[in-house]
Amino acid sequence: MVRPGRERLSGTIEVDETYLGGQKSGKRGRGATGKNLVMIACEIKEKRIGRIRLYRLSDASSKSLIEAIRELIEPGSTIYTDGWSGYEPLKSSEFQHIVIRDSSNLGDDLLPHDHLVAALLKRWLLGTYQGAVGPSHIDYYLDEYTFRFNRRASRSRGKLFYRLLQQAVAIAPVKGSEIIAGTSKHNI
Repeated sequence: MVRPGRERLSGTIEVDETYLGGQKSGKRGRGATGKNLVMIACEIKEKRIGRIRLYRLSDASSKSLIEAIRELIEPGSTIYTDGWSGYEPLKSSEFQHIVIRDSSNLGDDLLPHDHLVAALLKRWLLGTYQGAVGPSHIDYYLDEYTFRFNRRASRSRGKLFYRLLQQAVAIAPVKGSEIIAGTSKHNI
């Protein structure tokens, strides 16, 4: 569902991470085991959510975060994040980096667009896939959600299927063995 050569997000972007996976006992948040870490990048247009990108991360290290940001976001963009130390290298990079909150204290929702997308994504996965989110297929779920979300306000609803077919023809096929074994190394 990802168009080859699609544009990166630009302008003002909120970036945060969330974990996907069922309820499990143990640590919550960063460091939780058995869950998938997903970066959410939301383009902000006139205080509303524009396009989004979702990217599965292996961990919340600086290396993983900055690599994903460089792949998803156009240089020169303004990026808003929380105070997580993994975002420190952004200060000396090609992006303008603004830290919303340095502390981990609870309070105002300072990345509301990302948090709304995270909540909607989790609700969509629960409703559509009944909570059966297989780790080997998570990239495909994220692709589908991104495709649907970015076309939520399309005036030509009939073109959605046309665009999907257009994209299917433009990319290489995914082999059944890759889908079953989860060997496809596909990120959004």
